[in-house]
Amino acid sequence: MIVSRPNMAAKAVQISIDEQLLQRIDLDPEVVAAGRSAFIRNAVEHYLRERARRMRDEQITSAYRAQGDAMQSEIAELLEDQLWPNE
Repeated sequence: MIVSRPNMAAKAVQISIDEQLLQRIDLDPEVVAAGRSAFIRNAVEHYLRERARRMRDEQITSAYRAQGDAMQSEIAELLEDQLWPNE
């Protein structure tokens, strides 16, 4: 899905893209409908959002990993109560 930005000032930039990738881009239905610039803007925005999400996920994972031992000790008694009794 291409995001339209009607009132935003745009600056033209020149980039190099190999022929095979350019052909793949040009065959995409969104490019046919909205053009290369809109497609590439959308792809870059998507990449940046996903990278930011991955970085947040890594920070959360790292924070919980650092607290793993403390969290494990907090719930150790609860985990023991969940074990099946020996017969």
